[in-house]
Amino acid sequence: MFSREQLDRYARHIILPGVGAEGQRRLLEASVLVVGAGGLGSPALLYLAAAGVGHIHLVDDERVKASNLQRQVVHGLSSVGRSKTSSAAERLADLNPDVAVLEHDERLTRDNARSLVRAVDVVLDGSDNFPTRYLVNDACVLEGTPLVYGALSQFEGQVSVFAAGKDPDRGPCYRCLFPEPPEPGTVPSCAEAGVLGVLPGIVGSLMANEVLKLLLELGTPLKGTLLHVDAMGAEFRRFELARDPACPVCGDHPSVTELVDYDAFCGLA
Repeated sequence: MFSREQLDRYARHIILPGVGAEGQRRLLEASVLVVGAGGLGSPALLYLAAAGVGHIHLVDDERVKASNLQRQVVHGLSSVGRSKTSSAAERLADLNPDVAVLEHDERLTRDNARSLVRAVDVVLDGSDNFPTRYLVNDACVLEGTPLVYGALSQFEGQVSVFAAGKDPDRGPCYRCLFPEPPEPGTVPSCAEAGVLGVLPGIVGSLMANEVLKLLLELGTPLKGTLLHVDAMGAEFRRFELARDPACPVCGDHPSVTELVDYDAFCGLA
């Protein structure tokens, strides 16, 4: 049963067709792993908590910097110098006390990734580097956990759902889209190239939307589709993606059956 406060809080969800009380209960019982409390993670965390996703595992080993505040809206000036996980957890507790935030103030590595992924229903990857993206993808495929992916560059962004699992109709994984990482130094980071402050809010909110759709089993997730966001042209383009039967992770005869050294894989060792 919902308390009176919960009925008030989630009223706009409960009256939605396809959600209702049962859908809201499902959200409260759900668990999501958010990788990174930065530009993409910030809006996603706020909306997942506001929606009542009951268990949010948050992994990030960084501290809040003043330069983060232009786009990482879950943090404030008083959080500068604090761990991003504790800063975000405090904000989410104030936003919705129904939500339990499990802080992992550590780097996601091949030693902890599978256990973290295994504990949740959906993973949202808000990381900003290629080793972590490949690590998250492979862990999700090996554990059969759906992955919501997002990326940013200057004025453009991407969103997709890599529906890992054993179902033949699960769709592609990140490696199907990017079989090989780019050469080191060829793709500038946000710190090097910049990013429009509002863009992470747009892309991160789209990622949160995909998580809610997966948890509620509503709508059509972006499985097998890459959504490209052009903030300057106010344009959204969809590109169809297919699972690669020869993919070394999710293909018909996978050769990657355990996590590897992803820094070395990306040429950063």
